[in-house]
Amino acid sequence: MGRYDDTGHLRPVGRSTPLRPNAAREQAERLRPAGPGHAWEVVRFTAPWGSRTPLDVTLIEPGLVAEVAVDTAQERGAWRHPVRLVRLRQDMAPGQMPAFGEGAVPSA
Repeated sequence: MGRYDDTGHLRPVGRSTPLRPNAAREQAERLRPAGPGHAWEVVRFTAPWGSRTPLDVTLIEPGLVAEVAVDTAQERGAWRHPVRLVRLRQDMAPGQMPAFGEGAVPSA
């Protein structure tokens, strides 16, 4: 998961728990592969719990907003524990989110 900071840089902020099959299908229908120049092309992702084995990842265009349930414990600017998907926010675009570090979106 990523979130833009106040300079417009996309920052990694967490990872999700495994998705339920229907949620995985819903997201898969909306994902688009990233083109060249994705902000995370040079990022090396590893599994949690200290593994140094790099993960095989597919970068996507950052075009979805998700409402998540999260334990607010952080480590180096990212949530320490996996977040749980509540729902996709199809009524929002990434540019409508507060910048990284500015808190959550107020409930409607």
